[in-house]
Amino acid sequence: MGKFSKSILAGIVGTIVMSLFIVLGAMMGMPKMSPPDMLSIMLGISLAIGWVMHFMIGITFAVSYSYLFAPKAKINNIYLKGAIFGIAAFIVAQIALGILGAILPMPPQEGSMFLVIAGSAMGHIVFGIAVALSAGHLQTTESNS
Repeated sequence: MGKFSKSILAGIVGTIVMSLFIVLGAMMGMPKMSPPDMLSIMLGISLAIGWVMHFMIGITFAVSYSYLFAPKAKINNIYLKGAIFGIAAFIVAQIALGILGAILPMPPQEGSMFLVIAGSAMGHIVFGIAVALSAGHLQTTESNS
């Protein structure tokens, strides 16, 4: 499997794992969070399109992991590399939400803002680790197919 195909698969796997983590977190008392719902409300689109966008964003992040982050990060531990990538993805997501929130109506958040931010950070770290494990140890010498 080529690097690009592996990246797409890693994005799908990472997004599924993150989505399950969010659902389980809500069942254990964390605030309910749903990126597809948020996208649907903010953009005035159907929930189904919100899910498609959620997966496309996850795939985009995973491709950026494979082509931009993994080849440059001199971290040998795949779990640590994934966790750091997840933190970077969380920061990018927060910046994007800040920009979109200034333009579009944000849906109301449930629960404390601290728990929402902590849950989002944990979800992105889980996403990053799942992407790193799914994409594997990508090296700059691998083909770009």
